[in-house]
Order: sequence, then C-alpha cells, then structure tokens
Amino acid sequence: MPLLYPLVVSSLLFGIGVYVAMARRHAVLVLMGVELMLNAVNLNLVAFDAFWHDVVDTGQVLALFVIAVAAAEIGLGLAIVLLVFRTHRHINVDDLRELADRDASDRDAGDRRREVAP
Repeated sequence: MPLLYPLVVSSLLFGIGVYVAMARRHAVLVLMGVELMLNAVNLNLVAFDAFWHDVVDTGQVLALFVIAVAAAEIGLGLAIVLLVFRTHRHINVDDLRELADRDASDRDAGDRRREVAP
C-alpha cells in the first residue's frame, strides 16, 4: 500500500480534530477533537514505521506511548469537566473565562484600568 493513503486519512482526521477543538464550545467535544488529533498522529507514526520497515518498530512503540498519554489526558480532562459542571452547572467553554483566581474587586479595578488607558 502506498504511503499516500494513510497520510491523506491522517491529515483529514487532524483537520477535523482541529476544527472540532477550535469551533465547538462544549468541553467534551473539545476533548474529542484533541483525541482525533492524537489518533491522526498515531496513524502517521504507524504508516511511516511500515514504510521504512524499521527493525526496532519505533513508530509503533511511539504510537503506544501516545495512546497511554491520551488515556491519561482524557481521564484528567473528564475529571476537570465533571468538577466544572458540578460547580457551574454548564460546561460551555466560552462562559468559563471566570475561572481565574481573582476577587470581584480586582476584576472591577482591572476594568477601570482598561477604561483609563488610551
């Protein structure tokens, strides 16, 4: 099989993942977009490993490492999403800009500084 086919599928997966991660406002869909991008990287690693006929199978070993990192990432990401949902009752990413550790007085002072600055 030519190398072009897995690379085209991988680039399509990565493009769809970037679109989902950037355009969606739902935190779970953003995590799904990141997973699509990681799977595209795995497909590239395995395709280049098969193309170069590596003796050590470096691409497949790196793909297994990426799968392990992705599993840890999705576990931590879902834990954060559940914690945010419990506290805010929504997981809309655009509405979560208030997660900075500031008091209301600091926020008002920052707004006043922006109004005064030219």
